[in-house]
Amino acid sequence: MLRLDCTARDGAARTGAVQARAGPIQTPAFMPVGTRASVRGISSNELAATGAEVVLANTYHLMLRPGADVVAAHGGLHRFMNWRGNILTDSGGYQVFSLRARIEPDGARFRSPIDGSEVFLSPERCIQLQHDLDADIIMQLDDCTAYPAGFDDAARSMRLSLDWAARCRDAHGDHTSALFGIVQGSHHPELRAESAAGLRDLGFAGYAIGGLAVGEPPEQMRQTLRVTAPLLPEDQPRYLMGVGRPQDLVEAVHLGMDLFDCVLPTRAGRHGRLYTRRGEINLRNARWRTETAAPDPECSCPCCANHSCAYLHHLHRCGEMLGAQLASLHNLHYYAELMRQMRSAIASGALGAFRDEFYNLRCENPPES
Repeated sequence: MLRLDCTARDGAARTGAVQARAGPIQTPAFMPVGTRASVRGISSNELAATGAEVVLANTYHLMLRPGADVVAAHGGLHRFMNWRGNILTDSGGYQVFSLRARIEPDGARFRSPIDGSEVFLSPERCIQLQHDLDADIIMQLDDCTAYPAGFDDAARSMRLSLDWAARCRDAHGDHTSALFGIVQGSHHPELRAESAAGLRDLGFAGYAIGGLAVGEPPEQMRQTLRVTAPLLPEDQPRYLMGVGRPQDLVEAVHLGMDLFDCVLPTRAGRHGRLYTRRGEINLRNARWRTETAAPDPECSCPCCANHSCAYLHHLHRCGEMLGAQLASLHNLHYYAELMRQMRSAIASGALGAFRDEFYNLRCENPPES
């Protein structure tokens, strides 16, 4: 069973280390997303230099291309993508949701976006694929509902996810990777409680909260976390799936979550949007055309240490690949530094002061606790 060694607490927030197969993961931690075994535009060495200890890859996409058999022939994802840290594979449940797959009791049926062929993903196949990929942390197959979801629809979906969780656990057996269960239930507290209790009874190496960041207001997300996070085991990692705005990470850490992933840092970087201590900037705007300063003078990432806003503006306006790469790299450094700062604040009992300063620098009012 995966273990979370907690070293400090500040209210509901905690810091420590998840003792994972490829090495410890210092928590709270942000996991860069390498959907197709690649964080877009970022080499493995550059990724490691940000301090990332775990990356996320996607079972659904790798199943379609190049195929889990190709990855297995390399000895697994670590060798395939030349990554020495931990790897977490998402089960493909979000793609089942986003691609509007036909949900059946035995699994999900959909058409491949590559060649239109029919694909069937069952809990058992989902686990076998992740075993073939040889990820360190793997996820159960789940069914995610859109927001808003009526109680009956959310209950059906959540109970199907519980059934699939049991089947995933049985298929997983004594494999050395760590299997996480996923709490579902939309915005209904009683369904979240039922899901969490069912997953605890089954027993997993860690527990994720899914079904958020699907269109609900930020306050609804926070309220769901308030009622769900305390229901999860204290000595195991808690993973909030797919949530990644900086302010959302600050609030979720405050509420006791440990692991996060999102495509936002690299997606924003490709569009010239940079995250800084003082908020977001859009390098495509004309105001940066002659700016000789770095995007964030306090940042030591390769982008800010070596380049001006004017140069980055030029790259993005010209459509140069380097512009997207540098901006993405900066954003990954920013996210890693944000998590380091929160770990330090928790350790010193100053997370509340850090949260206040975070919003003050952005000239924003913090949401109500």
